[in-house]
Amino acid sequence: MELEVRHLRVLCAIADHGSLHQAARQLGMAQPSLSTQLRRIEHALGGQLFLRTRAGCRPTPLGHAVLSRARPLVAELAAIVTEARAAAARAAGGTRLRIGATASRALPGWLRRLRTRVPRTEPTLQMDASANCLLRLVAAGRLDMAFVHEVEGSPLRIPPGLCLRVLVEREPQFVSLAADHPAAALPEVRLADLAGDRWMVDSTVDGEWDALCRVLREAGLDADMLHGDYLTAYSLAATGEVVTVSQPTARPRAELAIRPLEGDPIGVRLLLAARTEAELDHVYVELEEAYWEAAHQAPAYQEWLARSGTTAHPHGTPRPQSARVAQPPRTDVHTDTLRHRRPVTVGP
Repeated sequence: MELEVRHLRVLCAIADHGSLHQAARQLGMAQPSLSTQLRRIEHALGGQLFLRTRAGCRPTPLGHAVLSRARPLVAELAAIVTEARAAAARAAGGTRLRIGATASRALPGWLRRLRTRVPRTEPTLQMDASANCLLRLVAAGRLDMAFVHEVEGSPLRIPPGLCLRVLVEREPQFVSLAADHPAAALPEVRLADLAGDRWMVDSTVDGEWDALCRVLREAGLDADMLHGDYLTAYSLAATGEVVTVSQPTARPRAELAIRPLEGDPIGVRLLLAARTEAELDHVYVELEEAYWEAAHQAPAYQEWLARSGTTAHPHGTPRPQSARVAQPPRTDVHTDTLRHRRPVTVGP
């Protein structure tokens, strides 16, 4: 077997994640296929590159030597591809935007605004439950930008060189439950009110499973936790089988209630990421307007905003009307405030 760049990417992914399972997920491969690929690479290079233990994979001395040469090659090739695609788009006079996003009610309004503005911009959309995956695609030049959420307590792995803009510093997460659930009659639901319920959470959403487990544990609850995508979770919640975490912009249905949790124990930060500040400037106002349009179409969120003393700027940015408890400063990445939307470049 001749060594190729794709093999170097495999080695870098395993080293970065310290896990064959996580590396396979990033690369879009099955874990057995990745294990076979690694064995072939090691055979071609003549030695073991990683030690496999119960704690994961760590490079051998030979692995470190190979990785020290592989990383610059992989990075340089990614830069060539990114620059070539950007040049080709400029030469064609194209205005197509490749957007990645985690789930959000703001997406339809954002895409509509981009399509109807002058000059017209034609966006394409790629959805993924993993914000980290989308950020890697932006860094690699396979997406132009990504609108993602970062679960509190589970910082995203921001690739070097990306520019970030914070749309909402802390968005509270609500709960979805059956309309005839006893707690649905309350304006705010305490976690104790759900002590007898099973929760369904999409564990493929980065940080969400861990966040809910932590919050329930801190509340002294030992609830049953089920894995499932959110379309299934909402369907089961409507029948009373489970309760589930919900974005505040979600709209209730006749059989489903959306309620805030007392004390807002779960929060997320909403971020827009791109490779340049100009790309952020190009689309940010439309995203901001679309988000707050969706927020004011969601009755439970509208009430929460009113209780918290939050209104909106003409462009949609929330402005506190009275003093509120400040969130602890973030240490994982430097960020903007909502009123000073200066982009931040992460990495060199």
